[in-house]
Amino acid sequence: MPNTREPGPNSNRETAAPRVLIADDEELIRTGFRLILTSRGIEVIGEAADGVQAVAEAERLRPDVLLMDIRMPRLDGLEAAKRVLRLLPHCRVLMLTTFDLDRYVYAALAAGASGFLLKDVTAAHLAAAVRLVNTGDALLAPSITRRLVERYATTHEADQAGPARHPATAPTAPRTASIHRDLAALTPREREVLALMGRGLSNTELAEALTLSEATVKTHVARIFAKLALRDRAQAVVLAYETGLVTPGSSTAE
Repeated sequence: MPNTREPGPNSNRETAAPRVLIADDEELIRTGFRLILTSRGIEVIGEAADGVQAVAEAERLRPDVLLMDIRMPRLDGLEAAKRVLRLLPHCRVLMLTTFDLDRYVYAALAAGASGFLLKDVTAAHLAAAVRLVNTGDALLAPSITRRLVERYATTHEADQAGPARHPATAPTAPRTASIHRDLAALTPREREVLALMGRGLSNTELAEALTLSEATVKTHVARIFAKLALRDRAQAVVLAYETGLVTPGSSTAE
């Protein structure tokens, strides 16, 4: 059945309160997050206690944001997130992890997750994060996410045993890699903006670095997303590293 409710990329997500589905195998976590979000005017439309249930509930309820624990019973959170994003391409998936160096975080971002949160997040940060990923305007904790991308984009090797490769073990571009053909659609300025996004810069920081207005930066970012079919800045960061536009440890765009 076609998804008639799913919003398009130009939907006004910035003003509407996001509808959230919480998927975590710990009831205490689900209850706590529900109380935090509802007390701040964010509607929690459902809960799931395992990955299989998360996919089913997401398909049934069609949330704007899915809070998904990375480690889930029956079906792990990474695979569940991938299935949800195939069903609901405009849903934003925010992964939950206990440790900020969880080995699956890079794979989650590469699979399409919009960011991640530590489970000991403050109430204010949780609510702000949900609203943030709902707009797709900024990447959560860019410095931490960039560190994880740098680490796993270079340390994981391709699995040569079969055609189905885990995103975290997919081959990545070496330092001498040429720009991926998909980036040919970008103007030199857009490529520069993408490289700086890959280093974790916010729109405000981009504007300062490039001596542009924030409105102009937002226009560049929107065009990059459209040309490369990116969902949000999390995907932009992953793409910047995987194409070799930015390399681990680099301080300037290449």
